[in-house]
Amino acid sequence: MSQWLVTGAGGMLGQDLITRLDRASEAVVGLTRRDLDITDAAAVTAAVRDCRPDVVVNCAAWTAVDDAEAHEEEALLVNGLGARLVATACAANGARLIHLSTDYVFAGDAGQPYAENDAPGPRTAYGRTKLAGERAVLELLPRSGYVVRTAWLYGAQGPNFVRTMIRLARERENITVVDDQRGQPTWTVDVADQVIALARASAEAGVYHATSGGETTWFGLACEIFRLLGADPARVRPVTSSAYPRPAPRPAYSVLGHRAWAGADIKPISGWQVRLQRAFSVFATA
Repeated sequence: MSQWLVTGAGGMLGQDLITRLDRASEAVVGLTRRDLDITDAAAVTAAVRDCRPDVVVNCAAWTAVDDAEAHEEEALLVNGLGARLVATACAANGARLIHLSTDYVFAGDAGQPYAENDAPGPRTAYGRTKLAGERAVLELLPRSGYVVRTAWLYGAQGPNFVRTMIRLARERENITVVDDQRGQPTWTVDVADQVIALARASAEAGVYHATSGGETTWFGLACEIFRLLGADPARVRPVTSSAYPRPAPRPAYSVLGHRAWAGADIKPISGWQVRLQRAFSVFATA
């Protein structure tokens, strides 16, 4: 049994990770944003020292993508400095760190899945701040730091696209959904399981991509949600991103490759449609 410390434990992924660790009979301490401000160096040092974890999973982050455009310095404090402080505390206490990151570190203009070692090129403040956190972790923990990028997350514990579509299917006759952004819908439970498997494996430090297999658009995902609900997918109408202008541009292509898992002898997450169907019973009636 390992001792785990999870920061950002109140978020959608953090809650599912805590649940999965509990079910696996692992010893875990979960700290929410109220419990621990990861931009407070003394607080981070004390939390890691007192918990004496074997593994720290940093789920804490500034995730408000659009707000980061106007508040990049504040986002950088959490996503960049916060990650650096957690990594520093892990280095001082001999703990491994698994740091959650995002597809937004890439430009989003590729024609094939981004490999783990492809050059980043973020086009948003959020992406830049998350990249700063990645670099801090890999710099300070070259042998015990892991960056796990994920994308298009959905789950039972927080607001997300899947739950919104379930609600709108009940409230509206027709809806419009963007059809020119491609990515991989990913269940937070699956990401939690990948994180646990990574911590248990004799895996090399570095970057891993925890997203579902395959790819689709938001429109394709919405149609599949309607199908699983027994609703007519024709009620979903495709539109372009220009119909929904946002302060932060959304990546047109957010598909991530999964080659690094083979080196850790861990299977990547299976296809997004299979996983969505598996997840549906958990949150479709929530």
